Amino acid sequence: MIFGLMPAWLRDPIARTLAKLVKQIAKKPLRVARANLVACFPEKSEAEITQLLDDNVENFVMILLAQSELLLRSTKNLRRRVELVGFEHVQRARDGGQPVIFIMPHVWGIEYAGLRLNAELPMVAMAKAHRNKLFDWFNNRMRSSQGGNIYMREAGIRALLSELKNDNSFFYLPDEDLGPEKSVFAPFLGTVKATLPVVGRLAAAGNAQVMPVKIGYNQKTRRYLLTVMAPIDPAQMQGKDNEALALNRAVEQVINAYPEQYMWFLKLLRTRPPGEPSIY
Repeated sequence: MIFGLMPAWLRDPIARTLAKLVKQIAKKPLRVARANLVACFPEKSEAEITQLLDDNVENFVMILLAQSELLLRSTKNLRRRVELVGFEHVQRARDGGQPVIFIMPHVWGIEYAGLRLNAELPMVAMAKAHRNKLFDWFNNRMRSSQGGNIYMREAGIRALLSELKNDNSFFYLPDEDLGPEKSVFAPFLGTVKATLPVVGRLAAAGNAQVMPVKIGYNQKTRRYLLTVMAPIDPAQMQGKDNEALALNRAVEQVINAYPEQYMWFLKLLRTRPPGEPSIY
Protein backbone atom coordinates (compact mmCIF):
# COMPACT_ATOMS: atom_id res chain seq x y z
CA MET A 1 0.00 0.00 0.00
CA ILE A 2 2.91 2.36 0.68
CA PHE A 3 3.70 2.45 -3.04
CA GLY A 4 0.34 4.11 -3.71
CA LEU A 5 1.44 7.11 -1.68
CA MET A 6 4.79 7.46 -3.42
CA PRO A 7 5.27 9.89 -6.29
CA ALA A 8 5.76 8.13 -9.62
CA TRP A 9 9.28 9.56 -10.07
CA LEU A 10 10.35 7.59 -6.98
CA ARG A 11 8.19 4.47 -7.47
CA ASP A 12 8.98 3.75 -11.14
CA PRO A 13 12.75 3.19 -10.67
CA ILE A 14 11.97 0.77 -7.82
CA ALA A 15 9.62 -1.08 -10.16
CA ARG A 16 12.33 -1.38 -12.82
CA THR A 17 14.64 -2.99 -10.28
CA LEU A 18 11.95 -5.40 -9.07
CA ALA A 19 11.13 -6.32 -12.68
CA LYS A 20 14.59 -7.88 -13.01
CA LEU A 21 13.74 -10.19 -10.11
CA VAL A 22 10.34 -11.06 -11.60
CA LYS A 23 12.01 -12.13 -14.84
CA GLN A 24 14.20 -14.51 -12.87
CA ILE A 25 11.39 -16.25 -10.98
CA ALA A 26 8.31 -16.11 -13.25
CA LYS A 27 9.49 -18.82 -15.63
CA LYS A 28 6.12 -20.46 -16.37
CA PRO A 29 4.17 -17.23 -17.09
CA LEU A 30 7.02 -16.07 -19.29
CA ARG A 31 6.89 -19.30 -21.31
CA VAL A 32 3.16 -18.75 -21.88
CA ALA A 33 3.76 -15.12 -22.82
CA ARG A 34 6.49 -16.05 -25.29
CA ALA A 35 4.26 -18.68 -26.92
CA ASN A 36 1.49 -16.09 -27.32
CA LEU A 37 3.84 -13.52 -28.81
CA VAL A 38 5.36 -15.98 -31.29
CA ALA A 39 1.88 -17.04 -32.44
CA CYS A 40 0.49 -13.50 -32.64
CA PHE A 41 3.54 -11.82 -34.19
CA PRO A 42 5.17 -14.40 -36.49
CA GLU A 43 6.97 -11.59 -38.30
CA LYS A 44 8.99 -10.60 -35.20
CA SER A 45 12.50 -11.92 -34.63
CA GLU A 46 13.51 -13.77 -31.46
CA ALA A 47 15.34 -10.64 -30.27
CA GLU A 48 12.21 -8.52 -30.81
CA ILE A 49 10.07 -11.01 -28.89
CA THR A 50 12.56 -11.01 -26.01
CA GLN A 51 12.61 -7.20 -25.90
CA LEU A 52 8.82 -7.08 -25.90
CA LEU A 53 8.75 -9.58 -23.02
CA ASP A 54 11.24 -7.49 -21.03
CA ASP A 55 9.19 -4.34 -21.60
CA ASN A 56 6.01 -6.23 -20.68
CA VAL A 57 7.35 -7.36 -17.31
CA GLU A 58 8.64 -3.88 -16.53
CA ASN A 59 5.27 -2.31 -17.29
CA PHE A 60 3.51 -5.00 -15.26
CA VAL A 61 5.53 -4.27 -12.12
CA MET A 62 5.36 -0.51 -12.61
CA ILE A 63 1.57 -0.43 -12.95
CA LEU A 64 1.01 -3.06 -10.25
CA LEU A 65 2.98 -1.10 -7.66
CA ALA A 66 1.02 2.04 -8.49
CA GLN A 67 -2.47 0.54 -8.29
CA SER A 68 -3.05 1.11 -4.60
CA GLU A 69 -3.17 4.84 -5.35
CA LEU A 70 -6.58 4.15 -6.89
CA LEU A 71 -7.83 3.32 -3.41
CA LEU A 72 -5.71 5.74 -1.38
CA ARG A 73 -5.68 8.89 -3.49
CA SER A 74 -8.41 11.33 -4.55
CA THR A 75 -10.51 11.52 -7.71
CA LYS A 76 -8.60 14.71 -8.50
CA ASN A 77 -5.39 12.68 -8.53
CA LEU A 78 -7.04 10.07 -10.77
CA ARG A 79 -8.01 12.75 -13.30
CA ARG A 80 -4.51 14.19 -13.18
CA ARG A 81 -2.87 10.80 -13.70
CA VAL A 82 -5.18 9.64 -16.51
CA GLU A 83 -5.78 11.89 -19.51
CA LEU A 84 -9.11 11.02 -21.12
CA VAL A 85 -9.69 11.60 -24.84
CA GLY A 86 -12.53 10.56 -27.13
CA PHE A 87 -15.17 11.02 -24.45
CA GLU A 88 -17.33 12.82 -27.00
CA HIS A 89 -18.32 9.37 -28.31
CA VAL A 90 -19.64 8.49 -24.85
CA GLN A 91 -21.36 11.83 -24.49
CA ARG A 92 -23.25 11.37 -27.75
CA ALA A 93 -24.48 7.98 -26.58
CA ARG A 94 -25.47 9.42 -23.21
CA ASP A 95 -27.27 12.34 -24.86
CA GLY A 96 -29.24 9.75 -26.83
CA GLY A 97 -30.22 7.93 -23.66
CA GLN A 98 -27.92 4.96 -24.24
CA PRO A 99 -25.45 3.25 -21.87
CA VAL A 100 -22.11 1.99 -23.19
CA ILE A 101 -20.44 -1.41 -23.28
CA PHE A 102 -16.73 -0.63 -23.30
CA ILE A 103 -14.60 -3.22 -25.06
CA MET A 104 -11.22 -3.62 -23.39
CA PRO A 105 -9.03 -6.72 -23.33
CA HIS A 106 -6.81 -7.65 -20.38
CA VAL A 107 -4.26 -4.83 -20.29
CA TRP A 108 -2.16 -3.84 -17.30
CA GLY A 109 -3.83 -0.44 -16.96
CA ILE A 110 -7.43 -1.69 -17.03
CA GLU A 111 -8.18 -0.66 -13.43
CA TYR A 112 -7.11 2.90 -14.22
CA ALA A 113 -9.34 2.91 -17.29
CA GLY A 114 -12.37 1.62 -15.45
CA LEU A 115 -12.17 4.04 -12.56
CA ARG A 116 -11.35 7.02 -14.76
CA LEU A 117 -14.48 6.40 -16.82
CA ASN A 118 -16.51 5.71 -13.68
CA ALA A 119 -15.58 9.21 -12.53
CA GLU A 120 -17.56 10.53 -15.53
CA LEU A 121 -20.56 8.17 -15.85
CA PRO A 122 -22.35 5.44 -13.85
CA MET A 123 -20.68 2.05 -14.27
CA VAL A 124 -20.65 -1.44 -12.79
CA ALA A 125 -17.93 -4.08 -12.89
CA MET A 126 -17.61 -7.85 -12.79
CA ALA A 127 -14.98 -9.64 -10.75
CA LYS A 128 -13.67 -13.17 -10.55
CA ALA A 129 -13.39 -14.52 -7.02
CA HIS A 130 -9.84 -15.26 -5.83
CA ARG A 131 -8.71 -17.70 -3.17
CA ASN A 132 -6.97 -14.87 -1.33
CA LYS A 133 -9.75 -13.03 0.54
CA LEU A 134 -7.53 -10.02 1.22
CA PHE A 135 -6.86 -9.66 -2.51
CA ASP A 136 -10.62 -9.90 -3.14
CA TRP A 137 -11.31 -7.19 -0.59
CA PHE A 138 -8.68 -4.86 -2.03
CA ASN A 139 -9.82 -5.36 -5.62
CA ASN A 140 -13.50 -4.88 -4.85
CA ARG A 141 -12.87 -1.81 -2.69
CA MET A 142 -10.71 -0.32 -5.44
CA ARG A 143 -13.18 -1.05 -8.25
CA SER A 144 -16.07 0.42 -6.29
CA SER A 145 -14.18 3.52 -5.12
CA GLN A 146 -15.98 5.71 -7.69
CA GLY A 147 -19.40 4.40 -6.67
CA GLY A 148 -19.73 1.47 -9.10
CA ASN A 149 -21.34 -1.82 -8.07
CA ILE A 150 -19.34 -5.04 -8.28
CA TYR A 151 -20.81 -8.36 -9.46
CA MET A 152 -19.15 -11.73 -9.18
CA ARG A 153 -18.81 -13.46 -12.54
CA GLU A 154 -21.37 -16.07 -11.51
CA ALA A 155 -24.07 -13.39 -11.74
CA GLY A 156 -23.87 -13.82 -15.52
CA ILE A 157 -25.21 -11.95 -18.51
CA ARG A 158 -28.65 -11.36 -17.00
CA ALA A 159 -27.14 -9.15 -14.29
CA LEU A 160 -25.34 -7.07 -16.91
CA LEU A 161 -28.48 -6.71 -19.01
CA SER A 162 -30.35 -5.52 -15.93
CA GLU A 163 -27.66 -2.89 -15.32
CA LEU A 164 -27.85 -1.67 -18.91
CA LYS A 165 -31.58 -1.19 -18.51
CA ASN A 166 -30.83 0.79 -15.34
CA ASP A 167 -28.59 3.10 -17.42
CA ASN A 168 -25.29 1.71 -16.11
CA SER A 169 -22.32 1.09 -18.41
CA PHE A 170 -19.58 -1.52 -17.96
CA PHE A 171 -16.44 -3.08 -19.40
CA TYR A 172 -16.63 -6.29 -21.41
CA LEU A 173 -13.38 -8.25 -21.82
CA PRO A 174 -13.73 -10.30 -25.02
CA ASP A 175 -10.22 -11.75 -25.19
CA GLU A 176 -10.51 -14.49 -22.57
CA ASP A 177 -10.59 -18.03 -23.99
CA LEU A 178 -13.78 -19.60 -22.58
CA GLY A 179 -13.49 -22.88 -24.46
CA PRO A 180 -14.93 -24.24 -27.71
CA GLU A 181 -18.54 -24.86 -26.67
CA LYS A 182 -20.06 -21.51 -27.68
CA SER A 183 -17.03 -19.81 -29.22
CA VAL A 184 -16.31 -19.00 -32.86
CA PHE A 185 -12.86 -19.00 -34.46
CA ALA A 186 -11.89 -15.73 -36.11
CA PRO A 187 -8.62 -14.17 -37.34
CA PHE A 188 -6.60 -12.59 -34.54
CA LEU A 189 -3.25 -10.86 -35.16
CA GLY A 190 -1.05 -13.53 -36.79
CA THR A 191 -3.25 -16.49 -35.86
CA VAL A 192 -6.90 -17.37 -35.09
CA LYS A 193 -8.68 -17.16 -31.76
CA ALA A 194 -11.79 -18.68 -30.15
CA THR A 195 -14.10 -15.76 -29.31
CA LEU A 196 -17.47 -15.72 -27.55
CA PRO A 197 -19.94 -13.60 -29.61
CA VAL A 198 -22.48 -12.30 -27.08
CA VAL A 199 -21.88 -8.54 -26.99
CA GLY A 200 -23.97 -7.74 -30.09
CA ARG A 201 -27.08 -9.37 -28.66
CA LEU A 202 -26.46 -7.88 -25.22
CA ALA A 203 -26.07 -4.39 -26.68
CA ALA A 204 -29.23 -4.75 -28.77
CA ALA A 205 -31.25 -6.01 -25.80
CA GLY A 206 -29.95 -3.24 -23.55
CA ASN A 207 -30.07 -0.42 -26.14
CA ALA A 208 -26.34 0.16 -25.66
CA GLN A 209 -23.47 1.28 -27.86
CA VAL A 210 -20.24 -0.75 -28.01
CA MET A 211 -16.97 1.22 -27.86
CA PRO A 212 -13.37 -0.08 -27.77
CA VAL A 213 -11.09 1.55 -25.20
CA LYS A 214 -7.30 1.66 -25.06
CA ILE A 215 -4.98 2.83 -22.30
CA GLY A 216 -1.22 3.13 -22.07
CA TYR A 217 1.27 4.28 -19.44
CA ASN A 218 3.91 6.76 -20.64
CA GLN A 219 7.05 6.30 -18.58
CA LYS A 220 8.40 9.71 -19.59
CA THR A 221 5.39 11.79 -18.58
CA ARG A 222 4.40 9.28 -15.84
CA ARG A 223 0.78 9.57 -16.90
CA TYR A 224 -1.78 7.35 -18.62
CA LEU A 225 -3.53 8.13 -21.89
CA LEU A 226 -7.04 6.69 -22.03
CA THR A 227 -8.74 6.77 -25.42
CA VAL A 228 -12.37 5.92 -26.14
CA MET A 229 -12.70 4.95 -29.80
CA ALA A 230 -15.71 5.35 -32.07
CA PRO A 231 -18.56 2.89 -31.50
CA ILE A 232 -18.65 -0.36 -33.46
CA ASP A 233 -21.36 -0.32 -36.10
CA PRO A 234 -24.10 -2.77 -35.00
CA ALA A 235 -24.24 -4.03 -38.60
CA GLN A 236 -20.69 -5.39 -38.14
CA MET A 237 -21.94 -7.62 -35.34
CA GLN A 238 -24.83 -9.25 -37.18
CA GLY A 239 -24.25 -12.99 -36.94
CA LYS A 240 -21.78 -14.85 -34.72
CA ASP A 241 -18.95 -15.00 -37.25
CA ASN A 242 -19.16 -11.28 -38.00
CA GLU A 243 -19.31 -10.38 -34.33
CA ALA A 244 -16.30 -12.57 -33.45
CA LEU A 245 -14.36 -10.87 -36.24
CA ALA A 246 -15.43 -7.38 -35.09
CA LEU A 247 -14.49 -8.12 -31.48
CA ASN A 248 -11.10 -9.53 -32.44
CA ARG A 249 -10.43 -6.48 -34.63
CA ALA A 250 -11.27 -4.21 -31.69
CA VAL A 251 -8.94 -6.18 -29.41
CA GLU A 252 -6.19 -5.98 -32.02
CA GLN A 253 -6.50 -2.19 -32.10
CA VAL A 254 -6.14 -1.97 -28.35
CA ILE A 255 -3.17 -4.38 -28.19
CA ASN A 256 -1.30 -2.85 -31.12
CA ALA A 257 -1.48 0.59 -29.51
CA TYR A 258 0.55 -0.64 -26.50
CA PRO A 259 1.69 -4.24 -27.12
CA GLU A 260 4.13 -4.05 -24.21
CA GLN A 261 1.22 -3.45 -21.79
CA TYR A 262 -1.03 -6.43 -22.59
CA MET A 263 -1.36 -9.44 -20.24
CA TRP A 264 0.49 -11.88 -22.48
CA PHE A 265 0.84 -14.44 -19.69
CA LEU A 266 -2.85 -15.41 -20.09
CA LYS A 267 -3.58 -18.57 -22.08
CA LEU A 268 -5.70 -16.63 -24.55
CA LEU A 269 -5.04 -19.18 -27.31
CA ARG A 270 -5.80 -22.33 -25.30
CA THR A 271 -8.62 -23.44 -27.64
CA ARG A 272 -7.26 -24.36 -31.06
CA PRO A 273 -9.00 -25.41 -34.28
CA PRO A 274 -9.60 -29.15 -34.66
CA GLY A 275 -6.36 -31.01 -35.36
CA GLU A 276 -4.11 -28.13 -34.33
CA PRO A 277 -1.81 -28.86 -31.34
CA SER A 278 -1.63 -26.67 -28.23
CA ILE A 279 0.83 -23.80 -28.44
CA TYR A 280 1.58 -24.12 -24.74
